[in-house]
Amino acid sequence: MKPQLATPAAAAGRNAAQSATASIRAAILEGQFVPGQRLTEGSLARELRTSRTPVREALGRLTTEGLVVAAPHRGVTVCSYGVEDLREISSLRSLLEGRAARLAARAASAQQLRRLGASCDRFSCLLAEEAPMTELVKENLTFHEAILAAAGSPRLAEMARRVRDLPLVYQTYSWSSPDRCRVAMSEHRRLLGALEGHDDERAELIMRQHILDGSDLLLAHFGTAA
Repeated sequence: MKPQLATPAAAAGRNAAQSATASIRAAILEGQFVPGQRLTEGSLARELRTSRTPVREALGRLTTEGLVVAAPHRGVTVCSYGVEDLREISSLRSLLEGRAARLAARAASAQQLRRLGASCDRFSCLLAEEAPMTELVKENLTFHEAILAAAGSPRLAEMARRVRDLPLVYQTYSWSSPDRCRVAMSEHRRLLGALEGHDDERAELIMRQHILDGSDLLLAHFGTAA
């Protein structure tokens, strides 16, 4: 199936290169482009209805983010990862988001804590309603984004997002299950309790284990499916 990329015209007022970057990134993370697939400036420019210049800049930015790789005689391709690569990425994510949880325990406002509590409630309701996995994944992302925001460190948040997004080239979120989501919900509640108690050490430990436990299940699935 031919990928349907969002065109720059759909994001009025944005810089063409930024729009191209966002469109191509979304196509990769949504599985429209698969690991190892070659991306050419010409075809992307035609699909995005723009010139090659913003596409070239977009591919450069995505190379920096680690979503694509440029190699001699092969051009630009969507990055591929092995089990050990994904294990290392998960370990880095646990360190970065663990640090964010520690900072959030020290700095989260009452309003931010309420948002986290509301996210936990929505997650619980979605589970009870047997909502589609995509909705659970979206709410999980909302919770983690709220902690990054509460940490108050834009640089840390940017680094954590980059590491978090890398495995998504394999649509890893589709390998989750309702049972794993129930465990995640319990871990979110425990983490919220640590944040509300301003227990920065406990918050960091819970977050790090939360990331690693989820990653272990996904890596086991990846190893069987690879």
